Amino acid sequence: MATYPKNFQWISSRFGKAMKMHQKLGEELLAAGPLKRKQAHLVQLAAAAASRSEGAVHSHVRRALEAGAKPDEIYHALVLLVSTIGFPAVSAALSWAREIIERKS
Repeated sequence: MATYPKNFQWISSRFGKAMKMHQKLGEELLAAGPLKRKQAHLVQLAAAAASRSEGAVHSHVRRALEAGAKPDEIYHALVLLVSTIGFPAVSAALSWAREIIERKS
């Protein structure tokens, strides 16, 4: 079973029903199309990097790894964003991704 960050645990304990509905929405959206779980998390990882959300990058790196993504696939998905979101944002996202990947190694 996954261990969630403390803030996520607090939000879930405080707003349990809403968080269950939020998770259900994510499951339904994944089931609605042809992308596989790994691909979906790489797309969501790119969005997290673009929005400069460290927590979301951490989350989608963990989820992508759990769905079978290799570290090189995660790094490649992020580096592809340089011409779109710029080097500083990609550099930050890569450092956040490395935190999770190196912990898992």
